[in-house]
Amino acid sequence: MEAALAETCLTGGNFSRLNGSMFQSTRTVRRIPIAFVLPAFAAVVVAVAAVQPASAQGTHLWTQSRIDEFEKGTPQGVAITSDGHLSEGPALRELLTTPSTFVWSVAVEKTGATTWLGTASPATVLRVGRDGKPFTLFETKDLSVQVVRLGPDGALYAATLPSGKVYKLNAGATTSQDEASATVVFDAGKLEEKKSAETMPPQKTDDGKADQARQGANKPDADKPDTNSHYIWDLTFDTAGRVYIATGGPGAVYRIDPAKPGAKPELFFRSDEAHIRCLAWDAQGDLIAGSDGSGLVYRISPQGKGYVLFEAPRREITSVAVAANGTIYAASVGDKSRNPLPPLPVQGVGQVTFTIVQPGSLQAANTSVSVPEGSEIYALTEGQAPRKLWAGKDEIVYALAAQPDGLLALTGNRGHIFRIADDGSYADVAHLEAQQGLSLVSARDAEGTGGIYIGTGNTGKLEFLGAAQKHEYSSDVLDTGALARFGRVEVEPGSFGYELLTRAGNVEQPVRGRNDWGWSDWEPLKDGAVASPPGRYFQWKALLHAGGTVGSVGVNYLPVNAAPVVDDLVVVTGARLMPQNPPANQPPPVNIAFASSGSAGQPSFDAGATPQAVKDRTAITVRWAAHDDNGDDLTYALYLRGDGETVWRLLKDQVTDKAYSFDATQIPDGGYQVKVVASDAPSHTPGDALTGSKESDRFEVDTAPPVIANLKASKEAANCAGSQCSRRVSVTFDAEDPVSPIAHAEYSLDAGPWRYIEPVGKISDSRHEHYELHITLDDAAVKRSEHLITVRVYDRHDNIGVAKTVIAAGEK
Repeated sequence: MEAALAETCLTGGNFSRLNGSMFQSTRTVRRIPIAFVLPAFAAVVVAVAAVQPASAQGTHLWTQSRIDEFEKGTPQGVAITSDGHLSEGPALRELLTTPSTFVWSVAVEKTGATTWLGTASPATVLRVGRDGKPFTLFETKDLSVQVVRLGPDGALYAATLPSGKVYKLNAGATTSQDEASATVVFDAGKLEEKKSAETMPPQKTDDGKADQARQGANKPDADKPDTNSHYIWDLTFDTAGRVYIATGGPGAVYRIDPAKPGAKPELFFRSDEAHIRCLAWDAQGDLIAGSDGSGLVYRISPQGKGYVLFEAPRREITSVAVAANGTIYAASVGDKSRNPLPPLPVQGVGQVTFTIVQPGSLQAANTSVSVPEGSEIYALTEGQAPRKLWAGKDEIVYALAAQPDGLLALTGNRGHIFRIADDGSYADVAHLEAQQGLSLVSARDAEGTGGIYIGTGNTGKLEFLGAAQKHEYSSDVLDTGALARFGRVEVEPGSFGYELLTRAGNVEQPVRGRNDWGWSDWEPLKDGAVASPPGRYFQWKALLHAGGTVGSVGVNYLPVNAAPVVDDLVVVTGARLMPQNPPANQPPPVNIAFASSGSAGQPSFDAGATPQAVKDRTAITVRWAAHDDNGDDLTYALYLRGDGETVWRLLKDQVTDKAYSFDATQIPDGGYQVKVVASDAPSHTPGDALTGSKESDRFEVDTAPPVIANLKASKEAANCAGSQCSRRVSVTFDAEDPVSPIAHAEYSLDAGPWRYIEPVGKISDSRHEHYELHITLDDAAVKRSEHLITVRVYDRHDNIGVAKTVIAAGEK
């Protein structure tokens, strides 16, 4: 239905390039802080601001042109090439979600009718038939079934760790098998016991019978479990049906012929590496092996003689594959100087705790973390120097498969599948739902279609990569930040065989209900322009026809202008913004902070750095915070209104900073409010500019000191008791302020220290207060013939009124 509605685009549309690629014009705003910042910091800000985009207005162009941009979208049967193009690709189809966390290995019969999965957490072997239903073929108490391989004899071979055993299973059994019923064809633990017995020196006894003592010392203790970890990383078969087993701790390859009853494993190849991680066969019948430790790639002859073909810069070879032309591909990860991940402690059977020091790639899968520096893939061609074919800084390559159309690389921790050409160009051909792609095998599916079976981790799934029925790509979602109108779509010239559709909405999720009512429906372009309605969110989709390809795609859009918002506003009296080069003897600084700063539950906004101010009774400082959803440049105008007034009077306009100081002496004392009006006029034509405003709380301008009146002082009669006499002085006065209440008062006797005075009634809360006090004179003061009484009164704005009186000699 979508294809029927879509507009067919068989030729390239409009296309804009900047330095050879499509671009998105941005409207990032960086304003220089106001003059109260330190000079050095201000210089840095100016330098940074100089390289920012100068304007935020106008049409924007949102583009996707690089592979990392396209990878943010959702491909379905679409490959994203390394040069930034969309083309036809395979499609993923989920076949099964297992109860396990990891599917470490997949085996498939030739017809594709049956698959077997080796899983971990829990560790099982699952058989999946044509109906897609799983059957638990084998269960183990081990941590993981690391490898499953279908042998030439029709049996299924399963390797487990940390016990290090290989079981031979009846692949078609109708009843589940376990460790007791399955046949063990290889046991790394017994190899260790045999090795210890062979290398243990003779034990001397009193009767000289060394052999009996050695036999007793080497007798297995049934009550003592084997706590050593044994690793089996890969299995493969030669043309004679013999199985080759890649082991770790130390790294070696063992060989055993399961067709011979009672056959014992033989050491086919031993290395000095920690692990032999992977195996493959070349056309000459030599075994290719990759190691963990030094990152070596071996060629091992049928006689077991090894030769190092290549030492990778990385420590671990996670996978090897051999192409039809004989080229050997090796994927490597990890830092040789250290194991980037710590040992992984795991709980084993019963009460025994195993500490498994796994290769880095396995630890990364178990813990869902990345390996530093990602992965590298090298190509080894006969007669040529090894060359780095591909590198991914975020990917861990877990499996490789050489295909006629290129090398397939299965990766984690983003779950991407890459197809890599011989010249190093590549395509991201599919995205897994799981974090890791762990294992793959080429085969046909149940319908007979050729493809790749894939086992995944986190979560453990079985998926099939094969031919796609449809090829469509949905872009990443554009958030314009505000309601926007959308214009023409620009497509790279040379694109052909595609259709473009678009949709828009005002909620982040396109689907909000059963009827998909979150966004508008997908609509085809109309004359090369978007037909979708305006919205905040936008997405485009490309439908590819046979052989079609799409390059860079750009969408023009114009955000609908939103009014600026003044988020907060504060007025501080008695403070002036600090000059850029303050004098050395400046007064103490004052912080101009918003009342909501640091308060829980308050809305957040970009208030910028807190400006510094200095105390100045003659100044008033206004600070505000504002934003614009479109990122427009803003200017501000400040207005003033006094108590009882109805008209706002302009105080200052064309302010570009977010703080302003003015002289309090410009206005009479009284109550006032300030209004800040923000305008986006610098970014729009006069007819399109919008404003937003906020009014401050009421504040008072009070520059007049309190007036002290009726100051009277008199001596009281002496109070004598025997030879000791004391005398008191009575003082009364009134204090009145024209604007604000009296804050407090003090007195001083004979130029002595200032002492606090309480008003009559004790509470100082009025513009008029009356004071009465009695001062007791000490012996020294009594002898003086004259006393100086000084009083001073403060109002709430720290204005001070001072008065004095003198009690003259002989005053009664």
